Amino acid sequence: MPITIMGDREFENVPSIKSKALRINLNENIYGTFSEIGAGQETVRNFFRAGGASGTIAKAMSAYDKDFSDAIYGIEEDKRYVTEERLKKMLSHETTLIEQRISREKHPNKLFFTYANTVATIDFAKKYKGHGWVGIRYQVHPEEDYNEIILHVRFHENDARLQQNTLGILGVNLIYGAYYKYDNPKKLLRYLYDHIDKDQIEIDTINFSGPRFEKVDNRLMSLQLVKNGMTDAVMFAPDGNNVLPAKILYKKNILALRGSFRPVTKVNMDMYKQSLDLFLKENRVSQENTEVIFEITLSNLRAEGEIDERDFMDRARLLCSLGQTVMISNFQEYYRVVEYFSRYTKERMGLAMGVNNLVDIFDEKYYRHLSGGILEAFGKLFFKDLKVYLYPLKDKDTGEITTSEDLKVHPRMKELYKFFKYNGKVVDIQDYDPNILDIYSREVLQMIASGQSGWEEMLPEKTTAMIKEYNLFSHKKQKEAQKA
Repeated sequence: MPITIMGDREFENVPSIKSKALRINLNENIYGTFSEIGAGQETVRNFFRAGGASGTIAKAMSAYDKDFSDAIYGIEEDKRYVTEERLKKMLSHETTLIEQRISREKHPNKLFFTYANTVATIDFAKKYKGHGWVGIRYQVHPEEDYNEIILHVRFHENDARLQQNTLGILGVNLIYGAYYKYDNPKKLLRYLYDHIDKDQIEIDTINFSGPRFEKVDNRLMSLQLVKNGMTDAVMFAPDGNNVLPAKILYKKNILALRGSFRPVTKVNMDMYKQSLDLFLKENRVSQENTEVIFEITLSNLRAEGEIDERDFMDRARLLCSLGQTVMISNFQEYYRVVEYFSRYTKERMGLAMGVNNLVDIFDEKYYRHLSGGILEAFGKLFFKDLKVYLYPLKDKDTGEITTSEDLKVHPRMKELYKFFKYNGKVVDIQDYDPNILDIYSREVLQMIASGQSGWEEMLPEKTTAMIKEYNLFSHKKQKEAQKA
């Protein structure tokens, strides 16, 4: 068997795509439908070629014509075909048909499944790489309800034929993993890239549901996507659920706030409110067409070299409870955040940050990997009229307030800073609350963990209540201290 190098699967014998498809085909109980739209029938092709497919494939179809597709699955309100809603209709419709057409009395042990994808591969001009939705609805016990795994992919290859081939491999990996790795979703996720390089295709959203995945937290699965290098960023809507980044960001004005939010404090929320007020005063920016994103970088989610998943859960839950959209990324530099947003929108962008963050932006050490150094980074960061909304810093010892007028950057960066400052790229937040400038999240965190009192007043009221209710950030230690 071939050897694939893929994270912790290095030097591990990985089954070939043919052997995976053959194992499915030789399982006398696995039986279902393949419905593939937009890139040919690339997944089912692997099962036909493997041999023994007659016991597995009930039907293989491709409603490629839009009128035929609408006649079978219905017409979408937005008239689009490459959507999650379309995929779900495909899965539901084909599952219903197989249940109606195959007798349970005659086949009591059959494990029905429907695999579907709806995709758009690269366009003729090679301007848009393409994307798609892929999913499986399946049983692991004949008397059990169906499970679902649904994911969204973005293609990165520059040839439609290559994209089709990659999609077919991914489809086999998904079906194989669904049946033989469902008891370990984290491994199932990594195995999706068997025989696929990460620069070929990106998975930026995934959701598990059904009886076998009742204990799966889809936000943690999304975190694994970023951790494993399968995507650069994932997003969570205010309801706490995974959301496709394109759905949130497409053609929107974007204001982003980066932080550890460990926990989110009154300073964070004041920065958010004041920067949003300034952003909405910019030309061509309206409340209706603006998204605010609270971003946490992956480097801030690590503890002793590993991601602390409980810590991640705490932060995401608190931010979402305040009605915010959360993005988890692997971007260390701010310019990469702007590049990412630029995938989805050409509208206005703003970054809200504190003085220390802006000083870091002007530190050359972060740009040594770029051939153009800091100038290249700044060219990417400040294009399209991007502005930085700067929240002031109060010196704990002297009480001195630092703003854009008197912050200190490296001597070599002074002229560069002046250029951006006096060209209106850096805007001071002036209507800040002076009574909260002494609040620092790391000090709040220490107070919570050590059982001290007084931290409650430093956080939004809802955040304080949730920390106490769910014992977040080691809050139980405070309760134990009080009992003692």
